[in-house]
Amino acid sequence: MTGNEPIKVEEREKSEMQAKVLNLKDLVAYQEGTVASRMLVNKKAGTITIFSFDKDEGLSEHTAPYNALVTILDGEAEIWIGGQTFHVKEGESIILPANVPHALSAVTRFKMMLTMIRE
Repeated sequence: MTGNEPIKVEEREKSEMQAKVLNLKDLVAYQEGTVASRMLVNKKAGTITIFSFDKDEGLSEHTAPYNALVTILDGEAEIWIGGQTFHVKEGESIILPANVPHALSAVTRFKMMLTMIRE
């Protein structure tokens, strides 16, 4: 880039968040009856995404080829990993192991940060 090309909105938005103090749970709003997300980092090495889940919403059982760290930013969730159930609340984190089935459900409305490292 020479500096004269327009910057895509999503690139500008992400660069505007850099070198600033962020309140992560304020970066995505709750939306009634659904799950919302906002990707903060999307690199070959991994991603960081903030999610909000309305009460009784969740993600069905699935696997991922990489370890992932879930950090609860607000509210409470139940997370199932390889047949075990974990009740996780604000300020707590849990690692989802690669290739192990997992799912989650909102006990209350909750927000989480998902950090996935690919390399």
